[in-house]
Amino acid sequence: MIQIVSESTKGAVVEFGFEKEEGKFKGKALETLFYPEKDGKEVLYVGLGKKEETAGGQTDENICKVLVKEAAAKAVKELRSHEIYEFSMNISAVAEKFGTESVRDIAEGALLADYEQIQYPGKDCRKTEIELTGIEGSEAEAASALLSEYEAVIEGVRFARDMVNMPGNKLRPEDFAGEVLNLVKDTEIEAQVFHLEDLKKMKMDALLGVGESSEFPPCLVVLRYMGDPECEEVKGLVGKGVTCDTGGYCLKPAASMGGIRGDMAGGAAVAGAIYALAKNRVKTNAVAVIPMCENRISDGSLLPGDVINSYAGKTIEIANTDAEGRLILADAVSYAVKQEKVTHILDIATLTGAVVNMLGFTIGGVISDDQEWFDRFRRAYQVSGERYWRLPVYPEHEKMIKSKVADIRNMGESCCGTITAGLFIKSFAEGKPWLHLDIAGTAWVEPPVFEFQSAGATGAGVTSIYQLCRQ
Repeated sequence: MIQIVSESTKGAVVEFGFEKEEGKFKGKALETLFYPEKDGKEVLYVGLGKKEETAGGQTDENICKVLVKEAAAKAVKELRSHEIYEFSMNISAVAEKFGTESVRDIAEGALLADYEQIQYPGKDCRKTEIELTGIEGSEAEAASALLSEYEAVIEGVRFARDMVNMPGNKLRPEDFAGEVLNLVKDTEIEAQVFHLEDLKKMKMDALLGVGESSEFPPCLVVLRYMGDPECEEVKGLVGKGVTCDTGGYCLKPAASMGGIRGDMAGGAAVAGAIYALAKNRVKTNAVAVIPMCENRISDGSLLPGDVINSYAGKTIEIANTDAEGRLILADAVSYAVKQEKVTHILDIATLTGAVVNMLGFTIGGVISDDQEWFDRFRRAYQVSGERYWRLPVYPEHEKMIKSKVADIRNMGESCCGTITAGLFIKSFAEGKPWLHLDIAGTAWVEPPVFEFQSAGATGAGVTSIYQLCRQ
């Protein structure tokens, strides 16, 4: 729990400060100094680094957002290490430098630092209670409104983390669908699940091609939130939901097997984002489409060289059975356009190892065919503080996925893997403004990169998708 108050009632307090030359506490970035007793309270000082280095252009703004999140998270983790679970944070120094909107970053850092993975057997996890002080008058009202809004967003992030962290045998496709339905049950979201027999009638052949041979059948979850009935724009949010990815007959190497359970981070992200939109009654229209399945090896599994159909009617040559995410996204994107009549498409997936080699574990890859749609997303991630990098696309890249035996091939050549994977999905967007997020590097971190992360799932994408729709 976190709230704005005019005066602290807690016996412990966090003070943020910028770097200085004198005193025991120098204020270097994320430096901490704990006093068990000072003026009748337990006091923790947390450093924000050099004040003059926290102003400037777009890149610096992102660095500052991450710093504020980390500082808040550092404070929570440090006090919890002293078994202090109730305290106040004096955020006057942060708000004065970064503005009232920095409350969002404080809340995200603090609430995510409090996150703990699901364990088996379960255990009771004591949550922190935080009071924020140092903001007065009308600014306090604005900060309280931001805080209330972002608590729902962080619920969405925590949901995404829980789903990705869950062991594969605890989260089969139908289980994942049930978790999503339970998340949105008390909101204004209309939820629908298409099960195996439905998918066969719909001719979702790409999704079935990947998931039908598993003992645990595939399904398709559709979440409709129409918060602005007078607006014709409907954003289609499509997230990959592969709950177990062995690679199929193109079996993953042993070193990669530990992460096969988390290949549904994209699906979890769009579920968390649309939940937050509905919870906050944001004036927007969004439809989330999440194809869910397992990619296993069995007698009926896809083989390299196979040619399959798709919901769009296009034939697909299977060059690699471990390029399964783009197959199920193809059917889901086609469905979103044809049946849900979405006007804009965003798809998100842990799609390629190539994006990890290129951008590492803190930056997601972006591909888009529409400048205005991408500009809106860029404004969104500038607010969220997530990091993305747009990749170039040229006609020669599209040639890489041409097939000699089908309409399209599910894998390109030995280079440009992230680009060609995205372009495969684009070919099913029916010309709608399209945006593709590859979060293969940012959805999972072990060890954590930032203080507000924990080992495992990060909940990548939720905050940026929410901000995109919120515009």
